Amino acid sequence: MENIKRIPLAERMRPKSFEQFVGQEHIVGKNSLLVRAIKFGTLGSCIFYGPPGTGKTTLANIIANSMSANFVRLNAVTSGVADAKKIIDKARADKDMFGTDTFLMLDECHRWNKAQSDCVLQAIEEGWIFFIGSTTENPYTSMTRAIVSRCRIFEFKPLSSKDIVKSLKRALASEDGLGNMPVEITDDALDYFAFASGGDNRSALNALELAVMTSKLGKDKKIHITREEAEQSIDRKALSLDEDMYYDMLSAFCKSLRGCDVEAALYYSMRLIKAGCDPMIIARRLVAHSSEDVGMADSNALLLATSAMYALEKMGQPEGLIPLSHAIIYVCEAEKSNSVVTAMHLAQSDAENAIDNHVPNHLKNHPSTNGDGHGKYKYPHDYGGYVKQQYMPDSLKDRVYYTPSQNGREKNIVRKKFNKN
Repeated sequence: MENIKRIPLAERMRPKSFEQFVGQEHIVGKNSLLVRAIKFGTLGSCIFYGPPGTGKTTLANIIANSMSANFVRLNAVTSGVADAKKIIDKARADKDMFGTDTFLMLDECHRWNKAQSDCVLQAIEEGWIFFIGSTTENPYTSMTRAIVSRCRIFEFKPLSSKDIVKSLKRALASEDGLGNMPVEITDDALDYFAFASGGDNRSALNALELAVMTSKLGKDKKIHITREEAEQSIDRKALSLDEDMYYDMLSAFCKSLRGCDVEAALYYSMRLIKAGCDPMIIARRLVAHSSEDVGMADSNALLLATSAMYALEKMGQPEGLIPLSHAIIYVCEAEKSNSVVTAMHLAQSDAENAIDNHVPNHLKNHPSTNGDGHGKYKYPHDYGGYVKQQYMPDSLKDRVYYTPSQNGREKNIVRKKFNKN
C-alpha cells in the first residue's frame, strides 16, 4: 500500500477502459469514427492534440489494451532515432513471429525534427507499428507534413466541469484512489476544483490529493474538505467567482473594449486574473478584438495586442501584465471599425454558397493560350503598381466585401479598384 501511495493520484486513477474514460464525447462517443475503427480493427496511426490533462495518453493506453497490442511509450524530448529504431525492430519481429501489433505512443511529438520523424515513416507505411502522437500543439503547423498525412487527427477539448467532478468523485470512492480515507468534501469544493483546473483533469486530481493529504482529522475522525481547502491546494484564490460569473466578466471585458471604457476593461481583466483566470485568455481575446472592433481604423492595435501576448508568454506574471495593460488601454482608446469582420463574413458566405468558383483564365497557374481567356495577365508593377483587371470569378465580379468606415485612419483609404482605370 505504501508503494501505491507514492504514485500520484492522477496516475492511480488513470482510466483503463472506455467506460471509465470521461469527456471527449466527440471522439469516443458510441458512433464516433475512432470507436468504429477500433470495433472493425481498422484504426491506423493517429495524432491526439489538445490541452494537457484532457486524456490523450490515457486514451492511447485504452486503445492499445482494447486491441490486445503491445504498447510502447516514448517522449520526444528525451528520445531520438536510435530509440525509435530499436522499438521498430522489435515490433517488426513480434509482427512476423506472433502477429502482434505494436502501438508507439510518442508524447510531445511536435518536438521531433524531420530526421527523427522520417525514421518511423516506413514502419508506419508497412504496418510494423501504429503511431499515436500526443501533443499540445497544432500538428498541422508544428509537425512534418509526411507524418501528419499518414495519421488521423483527433482534437481534444478541455474537460467540462461536470466531467471533472465525475472524475473527482470516482477518485474519492475508489480503493485505488482515496476510497480508504475518511474524506468528507462539499459540493462547493468539488465545483471549485473543477473550475480552477481550467479543464485539466490531472491538475484537479493533484489538487484534491494535496488537499486530502495535508488536512488533519477532525474531531469526528474525518477529513473535511471545504472550498477554503480547495482554494489553498490549487493555489488560486476564488474571490467569489463561480463559472457563470466568469463568463459574465469575460463578456463584460470584451464589451468594455468595444465601448472604449478603459477603466472597466482594466478592472474586469484584473478581476478575472486575480480569480485564477489564465492571463493568456485575456490576451487572446484582446488580439481578436483589436481586429474585430478596431480593425482598419487603427491597425497598430493588432500589432500592440500581439506584442503584448508575446511579452506575457515570455515574461509571465507579474511583469507580463504591464504590456497587457498597455495594449488594453490602446485598444480601448483607438478609433473603432468593424469593417474587417464584416468583410470576412461576406466572403465566408460567398465561399460557402457561390456555385461558380472558376478562376479567370488569365489568373491561372497555366493561362490559356487558345484565345478563350479574358486576356493576358497584366503585371501591376508594369503599370506603376496598380492596373484594373478582373480577379473574381464571373458570377462574383461585382461583389464588394470591404467598405472603409469614416473612423480613424480608415477614412483615408481609397479603394483602388473603384477609383482607378
